[in-house]
Amino acid sequence: MDILDAKVVNTKYGLETYLDVSESVEIKEIHMPSSENQSHKIKFGIKYFLLREGKYYDSQKGYFWLCMNHDFSSFMLSETETESLFAVKSEEEREATKTLLAEWFIQTNAYKEVINECIHQIKTENIRTEEDIEDRVDAIQFLEKLKVLTAKEIENASIENLYALQQIG
Repeated sequence: MDILDAKVVNTKYGLETYLDVSESVEIKEIHMPSSENQSHKIKFGIKYFLLREGKYYDSQKGYFWLCMNHDFSSFMLSETETESLFAVKSEEEREATKTLLAEWFIQTNAYKEVINECIHQIKTENIRTEEDIEDRVDAIQFLEKLKVLTAKEIENASIENLYALQQIG
């Protein structure tokens, strides 16, 4: 019998329970640097169970972006436009969620499995142009960097709401 690793974040809406199972993590999107955006971005989805008062469990999925500059020297966490992992949380709850990502999530088997699956998928895609080769190499380097992120790097990252910033500017 396998022992399942899990973590819990206490929020005003209930207890968010995160499980280290591959079905609970997905890579939704990957964006490489372009003329419009100079950073690498990956959108993760994490399924969790919300235990509400009265012992009611509800399956939820929250998303967040992990953004890195072109040389992978600085990191930022960003909220998604909808279903953000950080939305409707107090500052304390946001920090607890960030700590969860830093001290647990990036070290889980599920996190590593989805990154390895994505790398395998990229390696097996058909290459049509020289640009496809460059994009493939860049994407694999980005994903390999994600596999060795440290808790300190995540803890030092800011949490931004890029969609709110875009609407203001």
